[in-house]
Amino acid sequence: MEEKVEIIATDEKQEFIINMGPQHPSTHGVLRLVVSLQGEMVKSLQPHIGYIHRGIEKMCESITYPQIIHLTDRMDYLSAHQNNEAVCLLVEKALEVDISDRIKYIRTIMSELSRLQSHQLFWATFGMDLGGQTCYFYGLRDREMILDIFEETTGGRMLVSYNCPGGVMYDLHPDFQKKVKDYIKYFRKKLPEYDAILTGNVIFRERTTGIGTLSLQDAISFGITGPSARASGLSCDIRKHEPYSAYDRVKFNEVLFTEGDTCARYLARVEEMRESLNIIEQLIDNIPEGPYAVKMKPVIKLPEGDYFQRVETARGELGVYVISDGNKNPFRMKFRSPNFVNLGVLNHLAKGFKIADLIAISGSLDLIIPDIDR
Repeated sequence: MEEKVEIIATDEKQEFIINMGPQHPSTHGVLRLVVSLQGEMVKSLQPHIGYIHRGIEKMCESITYPQIIHLTDRMDYLSAHQNNEAVCLLVEKALEVDISDRIKYIRTIMSELSRLQSHQLFWATFGMDLGGQTCYFYGLRDREMILDIFEETTGGRMLVSYNCPGGVMYDLHPDFQKKVKDYIKYFRKKLPEYDAILTGNVIFRERTTGIGTLSLQDAISFGITGPSARASGLSCDIRKHEPYSAYDRVKFNEVLFTEGDTCARYLARVEEMRESLNIIEQLIDNIPEGPYAVKMKPVIKLPEGDYFQRVETARGELGVYVISDGNKNPFRMKFRSPNFVNLGVLNHLAKGFKIADLIAISGSLDLIIPDIDR
């Protein structure tokens, strides 16, 4: 699709209205930004969403709870495991199902591996957005190793659908623990490479430091969550505030920065990769014996009432809200998506900066568009 440019004459300076997207490679998905420019400076922008809207929430109201798992994969596909887990935790809470410690440990390890591969892809594409193509190859190289581990146990790579109400679909592959420990050892040596290639790069620092600054108060006002909020000093990690699965069994730091700029949002994700390694390392040798799933009824019906569950995905807080009328499918289902909320701050961050800075700012939010168009 060709980009159209509209010129509006003003008394001070010509104003250009340009369409960035919906097929622009730097928008990380099918997103259209209508950007108002004076010269190279962004006056304002308006996101246009819905290009890949599939009506997932409405579809969930006509299918069963186990089937819903497979739709949540397709929202934030880089946090597919955490999305699945949120629905499972809600169903288990509503039915008062107690799951084994083995299930909790497996889910937590898989969640952190999922967070790692998501942040690796962020690092790869963010570096490429700003001109560092080497980052793309290195990031994908390391991410493939996690996807191989996923495939061996679950049969899938990105959209694994591994969680199910009452546990997980399959027990761990016999080589799972060895390969995860080998990967931890491998990737700890690679993170300093990430810093040498990108984090410490002078050009990268110039293009991100002081750009698109989000204050703590604005982060709260806009409802921002995840690393984008923690980069502004907002403590909002669900794993810390409302621990689920095995997060109450491990020690890890909530990564917080106060600068709130594009560089801080980048650094928050790099540091979270180190914390994810620490979490996995504490669990991988201590996975308890026990069943990997609780036997559930063939048809799952939640008691009448409303239920809410939230988890910490790679991009922030995912909330799942269900109203049940006692049938096998929800009467109403609503997802509180981190990407939808985080997109709302883009205009606030980009105003007054150059259009080249807009690429860096939008990339630092790490948006996944299908999670917005749900």
